[in-house]
Amino acid sequence: MTFDDAVTHAGRVIDAAGVVAIVAGAVVATTVAVVHLRRNQPNSYTLFRRWLGRSILLGLELLVAADIIRTVAVQPTMSSVAVLGAIVLIRSFLSFSLELEITGRWPWQKTTGGADIASRMNELP
Repeated sequence: MTFDDAVTHAGRVIDAAGVVAIVAGAVVATTVAVVHLRRNQPNSYTLFRRWLGRSILLGLELLVAADIIRTVAVQPTMSSVAVLGAIVLIRSFLSFSLELEITGRWPWQKTTGGADIASRMNELP
């Protein structure tokens, strides 16, 4: 196995991990929301959105990492780096938008009262 093959394989594994993170997160978010709905808890929709948003953010981070590994290590041409730059910009915009949706603030803004997102969310029942 050559270096290029190993790097390509590593990129595919990280890509798959990103997809698994999104799909598993969607399943967990749905499960949590259904449990909360059955208990007639009022924050089911908000909880679903937060869990789903967190899983999408994690998946996007993994997908960006895979793109960087494959582009920089295997095909370091100017056009591939330019495409990678565009992909990273689009995914960064999506990540910032999701962060704003989940927490109600931009990633660089401090939380009020020192609470982080995990302490403000209802965890699994």
